[in-house]
This record gives sequence, C-alpha cells and structure tokens, in this order.
Amino acid sequence: MSDNINFTGFAQSGQPQPQSHSRASSSTTQDANDGVRHDNNLLPIANVGRIMKDALPPQAKISKHAKEAIQECATEFVGFVTGEASERCRRERRKTINGDDICHAMRSLGLDHYADAMRRYLQRYRETEELAAALNHGGGGRDGRAIQIDVRAELSIFKGSNQQDDRY
Repeated sequence: MSDNINFTGFAQSGQPQPQSHSRASSSTTQDANDGVRHDNNLLPIANVGRIMKDALPPQAKISKHAKEAIQECATEFVGFVTGEASERCRRERRKTINGDDICHAMRSLGLDHYADAMRRYLQRYRETEELAAALNHGGGGRDGRAIQIDVRAELSIFKGSNQQDDRY
C-alpha cells in the first residue's frame, strides 16, 4: 500500500483542484477560485439514488444534496480504484482491466474487506457463467432455446446482510 494516497482532484494540502476525467455522465460546475467552468463526469444520479434507496428502509427519504454528495464520492472511488488497476495493467503491458485487477487494486489501496467481497463475487460469477455456457452449449432449454441466468440477482453483494452471510 502506498504511503502517499491522493484522491484525484485533491492536492497534498487537501484543497480541491480542477479535474479533467472522462466518466459515464457529465455535469458542469464552476470553480470558485478561478471562475472557470469545469466538466465533471459523474456516475448517473438516478443510479446512485437507487442504490442508496435499496440500502434504506422503505419509508426513508434521501435529500438531493445527500444524493449529490454520494454521487461525487462514488465517482471518485470508482476512478481511484480503476486508476490503480490501470496502473497494474500498464506495468504488465496489458490493455484490458479485469476483475482480478480490481481486486488487486483494492488490496493495494488497503481496502481488503471490499477486495474479499469482490473476489467472492467474481468466483460465483465465473461459476454461474460456466454453468450457463455448459447448459447453452448442450441446447439446455426444454424448447431448444438458450438458457439465461440473471447473474446480478444471484450474486448481488448489496442485498441484506443476513442474506449475504448465508451465501458465503
């Protein structure tokens, strides 16, 4: 793990710095220091809100400000981990980041708990994909059509903690 962890967009002193990343969706903000507008590509707010809502009781409400704060944090987290994984791929002269690279990046950043959860997810995902491929290769469906397995529903690590404990 690196002793000098820096989130993108923050200098050593902890003061925000302008960003120039390329991510899923974008919004425009104006930097108070220089009056220049910067494009910040963020994760879609609707997706972030849906993930937040799934983790709360049905009657809970989430403010717009809370969603925006988590949107920025989640976007930064994804970029931070992906950047570390990308660096590993660059060192190994590979162009494609895979799930193992993400797990390695999480470990090297001190996020062992998340890396362990990701490793379990990847293992079950690969097992499910192998099963689906085997069933599809043999014409698995009763009517000769391919079988589809909803992997996300099967493997979601975001379901209630009781379900998660039972699964692993």
